[in-house]
Amino acid sequence: MAPPPVEQQVTFIYAEDLTSTAGFYRDTIGLQEVLDQGGCRLFRVAGEAFLGVCSCREGREVAPGGVILTFVTPEVDGWYRHLRAAGVPTQAPPAEKPEFRIYNFFAEDPNGYLLEFQRFLNPCWPAPRD
Repeated sequence: MAPPPVEQQVTFIYAEDLTSTAGFYRDTIGLQEVLDQGGCRLFRVAGEAFLGVCSCREGREVAPGGVILTFVTPEVDGWYRHLRAAGVPTQAPPAEKPEFRIYNFFAEDPNGYLLEFQRFLNPCWPAPRD
């Protein structure tokens, strides 16, 4: 039996300062805020994929060490220039990674979560749906 369909996807992260983190994703990254739940804000990343940013509460923690938020874009160099101009910390300029067949760079959000901006160089990667 086939599993039921999945229609949308949400990745949740926690923030020490929800207001400034939400501002970063809305104003610096340019994501559309689609829902404000008070202690959690949801942003459309692309299509039916979303990012939820929530205030840290009891039993939860900001844990950037095990999370990378990857934004797939044909404009990797443009994102690098944009984020550097905005004062966002980056690890290194964009570079090709032949072993993964990607072109990418890493930046950090206000909580230390890694943000990867990458372009797939592998023609087998699915193109965005219209």
